[in-house]
Amino acid sequence: MARRYGGKHSPGATTAQAPAIRRRPMAARSNLLFAAPFLLLPGAFIGSTEGLVAGLAAFGLLQGAAWLTREGLTAQAAYEARAVARRPAIPRKILGSVATALGLAAAGLPDGVLAAGLLGLAGGALHLGAFGPDPLTNKSAPDADPYESSRVARVVDDAEAHIAAMRAALAPLRDRRLSERVDRFEATARRMFREVESDPRDLVAARRYLGVYLQGARDATEKFADFYARSRDEGARSDWQALMDDLQTNFAARTERLAIGNREGLDIEIEVLRERLEREGVRPQ
Repeated sequence: MARRYGGKHSPGATTAQAPAIRRRPMAARSNLLFAAPFLLLPGAFIGSTEGLVAGLAAFGLLQGAAWLTREGLTAQAAYEARAVARRPAIPRKILGSVATALGLAAAGLPDGVLAAGLLGLAGGALHLGAFGPDPLTNKSAPDADPYESSRVARVVDDAEAHIAAMRAALAPLRDRRLSERVDRFEATARRMFREVESDPRDLVAARRYLGVYLQGARDATEKFADFYARSRDEGARSDWQALMDDLQTNFAARTERLAIGNREGLDIEIEVLRERLEREGVRPQ
């Protein structure tokens, strides 16, 4: 998912910027994996036919491994940023290690099967050691029912997909102000996501927002982007921005009510516990 560059002092920035998932240094370094396979091409084209086939196979496998690794790191960053999350459906980093092993083995075939096998095993192990495995378990909120946490994770996944679709619809317009408007709405929506993840009981109260309202925002954004790309109608732009303003206001208000409700519930539990301690002759300090 694309993210805007800039900080709180950038033009048009607000205090409600989207909390973008930070790209870890490891994710940036993984881009070097795309460049490394090109070192194999010169040798492949000046050798035998078998060497050419092995070199091209190695190049393709290593490029695929680089893509899998990058996507796996992106999925892991999203997983780590959430309190409740399902494990990635496809273990991309592990598959990247396997593809790396096969690619290096193919590159080493001209030197013999044994050398190729050892090179592949070493390369796959180093890749797995450098980037680690994918998350292999679902993550749930502390003390939460696993089933409820799983429901929350599915709903939030769908909500994230709606926001991603909004970004994808606006991307061809290359309009920074429109992207920033989605950033601000996303920041507000994500606060609701985190609130529901921290207390899955809030899902009932928030489900319409995370489902129907976000799907409506996605559909409206896609229609606006298609129409605006052809017409550049400023009236349509104003109408879409007004819709986003209303949605953001409603999301913020609902999230605040969810938080207040949780606080009231906590206060009641504390008061009940205090009364019970007093009946037992224990006075809290």
